[in-house]
Amino acid sequence: MRLQYTKILLFFFPLNILLTSYHAHNTNKPYITPHHTQTNRSLCECDTQSSNYNKDTGMKSVMQQFVDRTSQRFEEYKERLKDKRQKRKEERDKNIQKIIEKDKMDKSLAEKVEKGCLKCGCALGGGVLPVWGLVSGIWYASLSQHATKLATDAGIKKGLQVGLAEIKNIFENSSRTGKIPEITVTDMLSSGKFTNGVNFYDMFQHINTMFEKLKDDYYNYWYIVNGIAEVEGIDKFNAQNGARIAAVEKAFDECKAAEFASHTSLLSNTIIASVVTILVIVLVMIIVYLVLRYRRKKKMKKKAQYTKLLNQ
Repeated sequence: MRLQYTKILLFFFPLNILLTSYHAHNTNKPYITPHHTQTNRSLCECDTQSSNYNKDTGMKSVMQQFVDRTSQRFEEYKERLKDKRQKRKEERDKNIQKIIEKDKMDKSLAEKVEKGCLKCGCALGGGVLPVWGLVSGIWYASLSQHATKLATDAGIKKGLQVGLAEIKNIFENSSRTGKIPEITVTDMLSSGKFTNGVNFYDMFQHINTMFEKLKDDYYNYWYIVNGIAEVEGIDKFNAQNGARIAAVEKAFDECKAAEFASHTSLLSNTIIASVVTILVIVLVMIIVYLVLRYRRKKKMKKKAQYTKLLNQ
């Protein structure tokens, strides 16, 4: 082990001598030898706008053709876009004009219909209805008079029928027998006495005037009638025939009332139906007017909104 240390020390000394001599005779000294300093260029110092193809004429022509074609296509695209915009604008203007014209027509028609409905409603409600009421009143009064006349005539006929039956009954209950003449209601009306009512005593008086015409065939009948008509006075006649007089008057009154009621009810129903019809027509006209007015206002509101959007 000691031998090895000795060898190492012996080797170190010659090595140190060699290194010292090497540095003493070396000509490339650090303070004399120039060192090259490398300069690094950053990206910001480079010309980024210049291209390697700028010096190539072929590439320049290709790039110029590309630029020209691109510019031409952009110009064509702008022209087409301009034409499309113009066409759309013209179409929009036409549509707007059509909408305006249609709206004017609708507005004019709606206004005409509204005015017509309003005029009809006002005319019917303010003019026709009062006039119709006046005319209906006059017409009702005249027809009521006519109905009264018809009812009176019907009551007279009924009273005469009952009166003739009562006269026949008087003859049958008397002490005499014989033929009974066929006296009709028309024969009784020909006297002119039975225009406003029926009087049982007047019936005897009229039949008595027919005595001379039928005396031979119906003597007994005329004898009884003549005795009552000429011998007995009206007071005695009324006292003896009160029930028969009441029956004749009752028949007259009931038939007259029934006939008058039938005619007046028909007239009343007709007038009421007419008035109700006119009122319904007036209400319908007013409702139509209000509906059309509401729709027109709604359309005008939409048109205003549409115009506002177009102007924007």
